Amino acid sequence: MPRTFTGIKPTGQPHLGNYLGMIRPSLELARSAEALFCIVDYHALTITPDPVRMRRDVLDLAATLVAFGLDTDRTILYRQSDLPEVCELTWILGCTCPKGLLNRAHAYKAATAENVAHGRDADHGIGMGLFNYPVLMAADILIHGADAVPVGRDQRQHVEIARDLADSFNRAYEPVLVVPEPVIDERVMTVPGLDGRKMSKSYGNQLPLDAPRDQIRRWVSRIVTDSRSPSEPKDPDTILSLYRNVAPEGAAADLERRYREGGVGYAEAKAMLAEAIDVALAPARERHAELMADPALLRDILASGGERARASAAGTLRAVRAATGLGCA
Repeated sequence: MPRTFTGIKPTGQPHLGNYLGMIRPSLELARSAEALFCIVDYHALTITPDPVRMRRDVLDLAATLVAFGLDTDRTILYRQSDLPEVCELTWILGCTCPKGLLNRAHAYKAATAENVAHGRDADHGIGMGLFNYPVLMAADILIHGADAVPVGRDQRQHVEIARDLADSFNRAYEPVLVVPEPVIDERVMTVPGLDGRKMSKSYGNQLPLDAPRDQIRRWVSRIVTDSRSPSEPKDPDTILSLYRNVAPEGAAADLERRYREGGVGYAEAKAMLAEAIDVALAPARERHAELMADPALLRDILASGGERARASAAGTLRAVRAATGLGCA
């Protein structure tokens, strides 16, 4: 049985894009794999979050995963900071990591490019947390010997860097680290938000997963469309893209046909989309509310998962320490 790893950052409410792009495919893969889900709170420190909000977001994310079907009996769900050993592996991996590899990381390149565009020094305001982010992410994956990492297309580079770091360590010492493979759900490309850009909290175009029915309808009604009449053929757009990912396959194919041939208005398409999203989210929304009302249960789930995660990581860390000459002979 393959071992999979999924890491999700607890920064704000999980939204529909998170679910379609990462949570759903990860949960589907977990049904046929030995799976670990990690709430990566160390990673969240790169934006210096409010500590009270951080703790709430961790519980919110744990509740979301369980509400959408994560089975905590067969799947390990844990908080990253309950496995401090990952910081040790991060340092060890960093010692064989070429700096140029991190210079090419998307997040770092984007931050430096923005600085240069505004006439600032390239590294203005960039902390080592952002620069070293890919090494910590690699440690998250490699410490468990994960074979597969389900990611969205825009996150593929992180897995490729983890592969590079595993190879670098194995060449420098011994072949003790498993080289993981990215797993990309081909059904889901970039999930669009209200304005057609990638759904993201930073753009403010997202739909929270716990949104009630009325909020879903209001959100869908604001999706930007053109002025074509119901009888006119239409190009695939944000409405159709989202509908494909939440509606049954036959219903999605029928709406796409009506788009291309003409015979459907945007008001009708939006109503269909809102209904499909509500049907997809309603059961989990209710379960999420129940879980958030019992924070002690969520803390117990995470504590138990933390113990299991440390046991999962112990073998890899022993092998790494032995290979590098750390600790007693």
